[in-house]
Amino acid sequence: MKKYLVLGVLFILPITAYVFFASGVNNFGKLPVITPEVHELSNFTTLDGSPLQFKEHISVLGFFGSNPETSKANAFNLTHKIYKKNRQFADFQFVILVPKGTEEAAFALKEKLNEIEDAKNWRFAFGTPQAINQVFVSLKTNLTLDQTQATPFVFIIDKEGSLRGRDEDEDVGILYGFDARSIAEINNKMSDDIKVVLAEYRLELKKYKSKREI
Repeated sequence: MKKYLVLGVLFILPITAYVFFASGVNNFGKLPVITPEVHELSNFTTLDGSPLQFKEHISVLGFFGSNPETSKANAFNLTHKIYKKNRQFADFQFVILVPKGTEEAAFALKEKLNEIEDAKNWRFAFGTPQAINQVFVSLKTNLTLDQTQATPFVFIIDKEGSLRGRDEDEDVGILYGFDARSIAEINNKMSDDIKVVLAEYRLELKKYKSKREI
C-alpha cells in the first residue's frame, strides 16, 4: 500500500507543479502588442462634449457604423460579458466610433445599455467617414469595415495607444479583434485577455506606489 502511495505522489506532484507554473505564466504574462500607435481620436466628438483619447486609458474599440441600432445585440453581449465585470477599473472605457448624424440613434442605444448597467464609460464618438477609416486602417488588421463603416469585431487598445491581441492564437494565428456576435469568443478569449491587460497595469501601479513609499 505504501509503495502505491509513494508512486502516486511521485506521479501526481510533477503534474500539479507543471499546471501551477503554466497557469502562472498565463495569468502574469503580457498580452502581445500587435500594432503600436493606433491613430488618436482628436477628430471625434462625444455626446456630452467631453474629451476623448486612447492614451492613459484601457479601451475596447468598436465600429458600429451609420446604423448603430443594428449592433444592439453585440453591444448587449459586450455589456454583460465584459463591461459589467470591469467598469469599476478607473481608466477602462468602451469607445464606439460612428459617423456624424447618428447622435440620436447612439443616444437611444446608450439608454438601452443603461438598463443593464450604468453605461457612463460607453463613449460614442462621432466623426467623418474619413476619420473613422483612418483609425480603422491604423489598426493594421486583416479585417474590413462594411459599407456602413461597421464591423462586428472589437479591439483592445492599451494605455500607450497600441492594439493588443494574440500572435499565436490556436484558431486564427494572429488574433487582432474579437467577434462580438460570439458569446463563446467574448466570454473566453476576450474576457481572459482583458484580465491580462488590467492585471498588467495593476501590477505596474503597485510597483509605482511601493517606489514612492521607499
